[in-house]
Amino acid sequence: GRRTSNKEIRELVAKLRREIPDIALRTTFISGFPGETEEQHEELMDFVDEVEFERLGVFTYSPEEDTPAAEMLDQIPEEIKQKRRNEIMELQQDIAFEKSESMKGSVLEVMIDGKVADENAYVGRTYMDSPGVDGLIFVNTGLSLMSGDFVRVRVTGALEYDLIGEVEDEFTE
Repeated sequence: GRRTSNKEIRELVAKLRREIPDIALRTTFISGFPGETEEQHEELMDFVDEVEFERLGVFTYSPEEDTPAAEMLDQIPEEIKQKRRNEIMELQQDIAFEKSESMKGSVLEVMIDGKVADENAYVGRTYMDSPGVDGLIFVNTGLSLMSGDFVRVRVTGALEYDLIGEVEDEFTE
């Protein structure tokens, strides 16, 4: 039921990246919607590979009672849905790691969410991260911080979905 074409979406993404260089694009996809072909799945994989979303999630289609899709022919077997979901998420994991690696050396404003037990470290979020959904940034510091504090953090390391950093200066809000 989308009212935009593949071309329009690609053009919009290109414009957003051009106009807002530090934008964090996020989306969610459904794998295994009734009638989805292997070719459509491959097209989606190519799209994800080209666009390189900063944050991406995939869930498998599940029929909901009294919806048109639940009555559609060509329901996709569960194992195919899972396989396709896993393929997209493996691709996204590579993209996310490359994006995390490219953040090394940059300084980000981080909102502290809490302290790591028994360490001089905290967990926080950048402007790109939704709570409970996205990755975290682990912040090493000797400062005493509280949830809700903002600190400038230099990224020193990267994991697949998380960053590691050190407080850049003594500035906190």
